[in-house]
Order: sequence, then structure tokens, then C-alpha cells
Amino acid sequence: MKIGVPKEIKPQENRIGLTPESVKILNSNGHQVLVENNGGFEAGFYNEQYIDAGAKIVEKAEDIFNDAEIIVKVKEPLANEVKMIKENQIVFTYLHLAAAKELTQGLIDTKSICIAYETVTDNIGRLPLLAPMSAVAGRMSVQAGAHCLEKNQRGRGLLLGGAPGVEPGNVVILGGGVVGENAAIIATGMRANVSILDKSEERLKQLVKIFGDKINPIHTDKADLENLLTKCDLLVGGVLIPGAEAPKLITKEMLKKMKRGSVIVDVAIDQGGCVETSKPTTHAEPTYIVDDVVHYCVANMPGGVPRTSTIALNKATLPFLSKLAKDGYRKALNEDHNFLAGLNVYKGNVTYKAVADVFGHKYISPLEVVQ
Repeated sequence: MKIGVPKEIKPQENRIGLTPESVKILNSNGHQVLVENNGGFEAGFYNEQYIDAGAKIVEKAEDIFNDAEIIVKVKEPLANEVKMIKENQIVFTYLHLAAAKELTQGLIDTKSICIAYETVTDNIGRLPLLAPMSAVAGRMSVQAGAHCLEKNQRGRGLLLGGAPGVEPGNVVILGGGVVGENAAIIATGMRANVSILDKSEERLKQLVKIFGDKINPIHTDKADLENLLTKCDLLVGGVLIPGAEAPKLITKEMLKKMKRGSVIVDVAIDQGGCVETSKPTTHAEPTYIVDDVVHYCVANMPGGVPRTSTIALNKATLPFLSKLAKDGYRKALNEDHNFLAGLNVYKGNVTYKAVADVFGHKYISPLEVVQ
């Protein structure tokens, strides 16, 4: 099968869909891979490496979209890319459609087959293709938040880990999933005071086993969130409802409880954000201020560390892509209902219920369309 890897065009997005090592494996299995010229350059993967791995370097994205049966990306297609997607073409990437009405309609209109990394599941309900980027974003969230607390970044001039004789800062993490756990790894490593809120008692027990008394586990039903916000220096939003828009847990009114110069890092921004005042930002201009609180809402945080992110992502996506290329989408999805959960749009139909519900589209079961 012919697999196309265009260069990412989202601002400050330097990841790429496939590493040279992944290309080598696909090529050895009889597939042809087309890679856009210098598509991996900023992540430290060069044309020569792709050529050595068996790829063909293509000058223009248009030629990749014209020739490839499968398009492999990292981020959702932007408007110029949506125009190039062909009917019956398979698009395999992060989509986050529940927060993207125009993109959803655009993909419906293409009559393509769109499989979203972030809704593929495993046998115990986890999200294996989202997890590696959630881990990266979780670790980056505290790193970025600590930087934003510096005075020259308009923060409150606080060193998150404290200093001899000086108390460390207070970190509140909303959500104890992959983002929350990885944020806690960095925050506890910095010796900050860390509170993690989650709705699952079982998950909180797991986190206590991991971190011991380095964290304060709080069940969301028992949380005095406004009191936590008054003491919070860094708030990390790591809330996720798979494939759906993130719930707004922090309202604009609640923001007024926070200290001047405190920081919010809303990792959930790809799914609309879990803070009412959040709006997407970029690596070039990552922050803005609302009610004296610094908001960091970069929608592609792992794009800031493209080499690490691309390698981590490929370790998760390659087995699924290999199956897709070997068997075709019907067999691959029919034989693996976890993979089938990734099908969001199919030939003009919405096949992911949370996306259909949020925009009022008719929902069609993915199992029905791929039979």
C-alpha cells in the first residue's frame, strides 16, 4: 500500500508522522512510503535517512495527497490540507473533532475514512495512541508552568521547588490520568506541594502507591476547589473525556480566587480546555493574562520537543498502521474493535458518538459501516 507522510503545517509543529525506522519496517513489508521534502528536518530526521530507509522524497504535499492511499500525520488537517484529501482516502492522525466543528464538516465533505489516534482503545479502556503524547504533555506542563511563574514571564516570581528556608509552591492537578501522573512526576521531583484531583477512588489509590506521601490525593466529589485555588500557584488541567469536549471545571468567577501571577496550564485545550477562560495558543505566543492569572494553553505542547514526541508516538502507532496497510481498513477494523473505536468519520458519516452529539450530526455505528 502507498503511505504518504506530509510535512506538518500547524504553527510551530515540528513532529512528523513517521520516523525513518518506521519507514524501514513498512518498506520491508512491501509498502511504499512517500515523505515530503524536509518533513522531519526540525525533529532531527533528514531526507537521507528516509531515502536509506526506502522512502521516496516528494517535493509538494499536493503530490502526496494525490498519490497516497493512507495519509499519516500527527496533528489534525488544516483547511489547506482538507481541500487535498480525496474520497476513500484513509487519514490516520490526531483529530480532536469534538472541539473542531469546521474540521468535522470538512472531513465529512471529503468522504474520506478518518481514524483518530486519540479514540483508539485497548482491552481495559485506555487510549494507547494518546498516552505517549499525554505523558509528554504532562511532563512539559510543569516545566512550562514553572517557567511561567518567573517574573519576567509575568508570573508571581516564585521558584516552584522553593529554596533553603523557603517553602515550595503549590501545584493542583485536575485529573489523575496519564497527564496528571506525568505532571506529578515532574512536580514532585521539583519538591513542590502537589494535590491531585480525580473522580476515581481506585485511581487515587494507585497514585498514592506510586507517589506515597509526596501527593495529596483528593476525590473530586469531596474537593473544596475554591479553597484549593486560593492557595494554588500552578494549576494543571489534565481532564479527559475520550473523544468529547472537556468539561469546564474552572469558571471565570472561580479564577478570581487565584493569586495574582499564578499560572494555569490547560493541557485539555485540544479538547476545548477545562478552564472557561482558556483559548488555544502557540509555542510562539504561549501565554496570555486573564484576571492577573497567566494562561498557558498551547494546543500542541509535544510539538515543542518533536524528536522525543515523534519517536514515542511511532512506538504506539506503527503496529496499527502496519495492520491497516497490510489488511486494508475493513479487515483491520473488523478484526480489532479497539482499533475500530478510532473511526470518527467514514465516507460522509460521523461514526464517533461524542462528536455526532456535540454538533448534532446523525451518528452511525462504525461496526455498521465497515461490515
